[in-house]
Amino acid sequence: MIDPELYGKYDVKRGLRDINGKGVLTGLTEISEIQSFIREGDQLIPTEGKLFYRGIDVEQIIAGIMKEKRFGFEEVTYLLLFGELPTKDELDRFIEILAGYRTLPTNFVRDVIMKAPTRDMMNSLCRSILTLFAYDDNANDISLSNVMRQCLQLIANFPVLSVYGYQAYSHYICGNSLVIHPPKPELSTAENILHMLRPDSKYTEMEAHILDVALILHAEHGGGNNSTFTTHVVTSSGSDTYSTIAAALSSLKGPKHGGANIKVIEMFEDMKKTIRDWSDEEEVRKYLSDLLNKKAFDKAGLIYGMGHAVYSLSDPRANILKSLVEELSVEKGMEEEFQLYSLVERLAPEVIAEERRIYKGVSANVDFYSGFVYHMLDLPLELFTPIFAIARISGWSAHRVEELINGGKIIRPAYVSVAKRRDYVPLSERKRNM
Repeated sequence: MIDPELYGKYDVKRGLRDINGKGVLTGLTEISEIQSFIREGDQLIPTEGKLFYRGIDVEQIIAGIMKEKRFGFEEVTYLLLFGELPTKDELDRFIEILAGYRTLPTNFVRDVIMKAPTRDMMNSLCRSILTLFAYDDNANDISLSNVMRQCLQLIANFPVLSVYGYQAYSHYICGNSLVIHPPKPELSTAENILHMLRPDSKYTEMEAHILDVALILHAEHGGGNNSTFTTHVVTSSGSDTYSTIAAALSSLKGPKHGGANIKVIEMFEDMKKTIRDWSDEEEVRKYLSDLLNKKAFDKAGLIYGMGHAVYSLSDPRANILKSLVEELSVEKGMEEEFQLYSLVERLAPEVIAEERRIYKGVSANVDFYSGFVYHMLDLPLELFTPIFAIARISGWSAHRVEELINGGKIIRPAYVSVAKRRDYVPLSERKRNM
């Protein structure tokens, strides 16, 4: 165990963050921007959170797409990759290219996905990505044109690989009927996910549009999040696209990153069983206090879905999802659950402020409502994080291309060794004090 005081002595930024939790600057990007503070002189003033894709407010993007009653994930993917909003002809051609790439090599489903089904969908997805390397004649070519082709193929096939991996698990491990629906070229990414996942392929227009919005909101979130930084690190070494994306997937899998919304759902399931009256503020407040004091749920001392490493007053992604969740909860007959989520969102910051010493505001993050959205869409828990990956592959791809264009040097942060120097001891002379 390294003495914690040594981190201060050597001014080490643990987790690449300063003492206030703010990320250490390690690069520049034009892909996205997160705004949580405004500068007034020498002071940083907390403000409502904003997220920009290529300089455009995500709230404006989603408002424009919803006003025209169409799907937008493909348009956002184009924006992230190429830096500009597509024209109608460019978008139509781009969607056509993705649809053409949304096919797997012959017998890949049988020989790879069905061969060794696993309980972990992220591991299944990662294995599939690494195996696709063997089917690519130019797998190690990191020229921009080839990398772009590889990224587009992966963006197109992430939904297929994720859903088929789940269907293999559902059939071989859970004993359910095997359902394999081929994707349809005329459907959007969100529609294809629901079409391939559900045995009857049926879904409502509202369901598909809300899933589309969730994909847009998860597509990118600055260069500093763990999986995107991993993309930059592995790309900087000159590695291939498949290995790079597999590394990003492995990072996203962690419960502190992409798996957080699963914890939100599990926490609320425990809450609903524990609290007798979901509208009783004192009873809900008591449960939240017990969470922080390690007396409830998993006894980790956390209220899942509350707080963010960057945002302070609000997470714009959570605000956007909440505006849609209420309408979906009515369609699904889950208004009481929505009211419980709203109550927890209001009370949790107050309870945290009472129980914890905090350096910035605490608000609901995107995981707080995204898990509820997926729950209302009847998506299995096993697919929550893969759906995050289906969206974030767009951002990873954009950052991989940006690193290839602007990088040049391998990313190598420094570590200070605090081990004491000592002499080598021959094997025959080594002893342990028991």
